[in-house]
Amino acid sequence: MNPEYKNDDKTSHAANGAAGNTENAKLEAVLADFRASVHAWSEATYRNRPMVHSPVSRRTLGQWSLAWSLSLAVVAGVASTGAYEYHQRDLAHRATVQREAEHQRQLDLEQHAREVDELLAKVDSDLSREVPSAMEPLASLMADDNTQ
Repeated sequence: MNPEYKNDDKTSHAANGAAGNTENAKLEAVLADFRASVHAWSEATYRNRPMVHSPVSRRTLGQWSLAWSLSLAVVAGVASTGAYEYHQRDLAHRATVQREAEHQRQLDLEQHAREVDELLAKVDSDLSREVPSAMEPLASLMADDNTQ
């Protein structure tokens, strides 16, 4: 190793150390100033900031009761509308069932009347003769002489 180089390195290092110390001191001073300005700014912002209250806390008791009563009125309106619709559908269903039952009763009565008429016609045809035996002489006269 070259001793001159070592010596030059020491002197340059010493010169750099002195310059580095002054640069470090300047850097530390700048950083300290910056830190102080940030703290001052945040203190000023915190102190000058107005206290914000939520709009909920500003409501009075009357406003709360009005809001609750209106919401209950809406809920009651929705519930009563649903109940009314259910009632109307129930009435319509009952009327339809009643009409169908009445129609079925009418059909049953007509069917029964036809069955009774058929039964009476059968009984009448089974029991009756065309001309009773006591009336046969009169029937023969009527058949021969249509003018009388």
